[in-house]
Amino acid sequence: MLDKLNPAAEEMPDIVAADWIAALNAALAGRSIDDLAALFAPDGHWRNIFGISWLFATFSGRQNVVAELAQRASDVRATGFRIDDRALIPRRAVVAGREVIEAVFSFGTSNGPGTGAVRLLPGAGGHSVAWTFSTMLDFNRICDARAAHAADSSHARDFAAPDWLEQRQASRAYANREPDVLVVGGGHAGIAAATECKRIGLDALIVDRQRRIGDNWRLRYRGLKLHNKTPVNHLRYLPFPQTFPDYIPKDKIANWLESYVDIMELDFWTETSFEAATYDDTMQRWTVTLQRIDGPRTLHPKHIVLATSVSGTPNIPEISGIETFNGQVLHSSRFAAGREWQGRSVVVFGTGTSAHDICQELHAAGADVTMVQRSPTMVVNVEPAQLYDRTYLGDGPRIEVRDVLNSGVPLPVMKIAHKLITDEVKTLDAPLLSRLERAGFRLEFGEDGTGWPLKFRSRGGGYYFNVGCSELIADGKIRLIQAADIAGFTADGLALKDGASLNAALFVLATGYKGLDHLLAKLFDAEVARRVGRVWGFDDATQELRNMWTRTGQPGLWFTGGAFSQARIYSRFIALQIAAIEAGTLSKHLICKHLN
Repeated sequence: MLDKLNPAAEEMPDIVAADWIAALNAALAGRSIDDLAALFAPDGHWRNIFGISWLFATFSGRQNVVAELAQRASDVRATGFRIDDRALIPRRAVVAGREVIEAVFSFGTSNGPGTGAVRLLPGAGGHSVAWTFSTMLDFNRICDARAAHAADSSHARDFAAPDWLEQRQASRAYANREPDVLVVGGGHAGIAAATECKRIGLDALIVDRQRRIGDNWRLRYRGLKLHNKTPVNHLRYLPFPQTFPDYIPKDKIANWLESYVDIMELDFWTETSFEAATYDDTMQRWTVTLQRIDGPRTLHPKHIVLATSVSGTPNIPEISGIETFNGQVLHSSRFAAGREWQGRSVVVFGTGTSAHDICQELHAAGADVTMVQRSPTMVVNVEPAQLYDRTYLGDGPRIEVRDVLNSGVPLPVMKIAHKLITDEVKTLDAPLLSRLERAGFRLEFGEDGTGWPLKFRSRGGGYYFNVGCSELIADGKIRLIQAADIAGFTADGLALKDGASLNAALFVLATGYKGLDHLLAKLFDAEVARRVGRVWGFDDATQELRNMWTRTGQPGLWFTGGAFSQARIYSRFIALQIAAIEAGTLSKHLICKHLN
């Protein structure tokens, strides 16, 4: 099929992309493995986000891509691929150091309409081949089609009927109905999941132990802000106003989430603790015990989405001898403000973002601050850190299209891109990094130098976006010691190996958070934990985050979390899968946990 490509199209991205898509349609219709193979680079990748088959996985290498694509496209009758120039006119771009032609396309399957992105490498005579190819079901088109069959009852003719507020109050009460989906955790990830469930027609209830919506942000240390820029962090359907600052303060985020829940009419129970749950395989429902402020409540949802944050439960390590210390010991999650420690000495254990922010706030409040480094940490100035989010910054297509492009970058290509960006960032930050090293700070830059985003996806931390604390450390205004230099704890503070002592009134343990999987045995039981296995971090077989946004080994149990952008992009796929299960077009049980 490649001999039909237009040789003159080498300088015309739209024609190159259209010819490639036409050849893809022909190869799939003719079930020609050879013609399909000729369309992909030897090092090509296909990332399937439930677009062609109910599978979330990345396939790498031409042979693997072609074998999987041919079979799965046939199974779901994937046809009608066409360039979607209304979303994005095909264009030239540089991705991971390679010049490509970038295009967005649409297609159809027996599961519903799809969308995706392709990045073509120019070949001889205009014979371009795909380096990256991504497919996903088009949630918006699916929901629009479903909504077209629903009657609009927004204008009530019966004035004796309950009004809008009364209907909302009745909906939140769940007095005589069960939710389809119980979302545990009311932060941005839980809210995003419930929003998408509601849009596709599922009854979703959010429960959270905090007193007020947004308190999971509102109650954190006062200096907290988002460390990536506002355009990256929009929620679906209701983007942040243009008047919002580049880096949003925690209380502004909290208030926005509270407003978003109200505007999107989400059912939300605050001051509600999730105590335990058991699953009935016969009834295919959960029995969930909740503790509300007015007493216990039992629900029987079909599905539970755990949205308790990738880093939501404090990790408080056992530190031998720390009980000797007579001062106060707080985990960073309980640290509220530095002003109450003015004039006193504080030791902060840790060198991640929270540790740096807390040290900076304490110093600004007039405390004498010491940071204890336990392991090497990546430091990047906050402005260069935005280079990893180039897709969302500057002029370009609307955010929905940017999400398609961003999610279309498979892990192997992401690693290449991020290593190049990290090298660039290290050059930009070289003066600061040199000063930090002279101060004794131990630096590292992620696996193979791939930087902070993959550190987040692998371990949930281990980096700091510098907004001033690094200069304080380099200038000696915040003392830095290594954990290896500590001989032990005393009633008044620390004893150091060089014979010196360090008095303190407070120890702050900025020691991170436990992952989602640690909750399984606690909230469910050991068997559920065994069925699910690890959560978060990359799975070698699928090249995707383990058990995130996809079916797990436990029917009816789902996980969501991560950054605002991850929640925005991937929450819809939880809703899609649950809707397909309830429609009987997708098994409740795991079809393919590991690829053969």
